[in-house]
Parts: sequence; structure tokens; C-alpha cells
Amino acid sequence: MNPLRRSSAATGESRERRPVYIAVEGPIGVGKTTLVRRLCAHLGGKPVLEIVEENPFLSDFYQDRDKFAFQTQLFFLLSRYRQQQELWQPELFSPYIFSDYIFAKDRLFASLTLSDNEMLLYDQVFRILDTRVLKPDLVVFLQARLEVLLERIRHRGRAFERNFDADYLKRLAEAYNEYFFRYSDTPLLVVDTSDINVVESEADFLDLSRSIFRHRGGVQFYRPLGR
Repeated sequence: MNPLRRSSAATGESRERRPVYIAVEGPIGVGKTTLVRRLCAHLGGKPVLEIVEENPFLSDFYQDRDKFAFQTQLFFLLSRYRQQQELWQPELFSPYIFSDYIFAKDRLFASLTLSDNEMLLYDQVFRILDTRVLKPDLVVFLQARLEVLLERIRHRGRAFERNFDADYLKRLAEAYNEYFFRYSDTPLLVVDTSDINVVESEADFLDLSRSIFRHRGGVQFYRPLGR
């Protein structure tokens, strides 16, 4: 049975009453938001996009991570939680919800930047909020080689990412790989995007979207079209 069509154990509601919820995850620059927007345009879904530029501490964080890590992470945690609460409300006009993050990503970032004492305080807040967040029906984990991530970050041209720290990005990508290697909360599709382009190639996008909706549970690995 396709897990994207089964009833929801989390809410007790059928898929006819609550939209299918698909979350796309991966390190900075991998193309999460791009894929979510394309899926929404293609299928008429509702996008849930994480707040990045609105974080008032983010620019300072990239200049001095030790000094601004806790403020940056707490802002992200609370803003993402507020967004996630909206997913409990019935969506009458969209058969799908596509998000460019999962709530657990916040702790993954925090573990790379916060001190031990800060992490203890952060975890107290995170554990309370995490129990109140809706789980996706499917998570799509996007990967890419480090040089590809850096080029995509450079290409999108955000001012605060102009001198992006390659070592930090490498550590982040490794943390994502380790997290999803042990992941079992929901069905998972792992996608290496290093050699596909869902923006410029319609064939790449359609092939990936078909694989997403053919998912039958557990962990699966996407094989690009013609490879």
C-alpha cells in the first residue's frame, strides 16, 4: 500500500480529509525550495517554506557563529514551530502540502553551532515543541557533492552567503548524511542531485516527481533517468 494514500495514525484522519504532506530536506544549497516550488506549481499543492532572510541574526551569525549562534537558532526554532502548527488545520483546496524542511532539522543545525550549555537549554525547549509537530507522510532527502553545493550557493547570490564557509558546509552535509542514515520516523526517499537539474531539465523534474509518488514505504534511493 502506498504510504502517501494511507490513513494518518498521527491525526486519526483519512487522506481524503487531510492533504498528503511531503517534506524535502538536505544541506544548504541543495535545492530544497526550488523542488518544493516546482512540485507545488506542477500539482497545485500548498508550499510551506522556512523563514530564512527574515531571521534578524542570520547575517551576524555568518560573521561570528560563536557569538550569534544561540539567538539565530532560537529564532529559527520558534518561527518554524509557528509554521508547523498551521499544518494541523484542514486544507480544503490543496491535495498536497510540500515543505522545504522538517522540524527536526533545527536541532541538527543547533548541534553544530551551540556550546554544551546552550545545547542543554535549547534541548529543553525543542523536546517540548517537537511532540506537537505533525510528521510528514514522506521525507525526500536531497544530497549533492560539496563543490556542487558551493556553486549553487554562489549562483543564488544571497548577500549574507557571499563568503560561505566551505568547512561549515562540509560538516553540515556530513551531519545530514549521518542523521538520515539512522532516520526511521517516516518513509524516506534519498536523492543525489549532483548530476540532475530540476530547474532547467523538465525530464529530470518529471522523473524525480514520479519517483516521489511511486514511493512504497521504508527507505528508497532514487536512480536518475537514463542512469
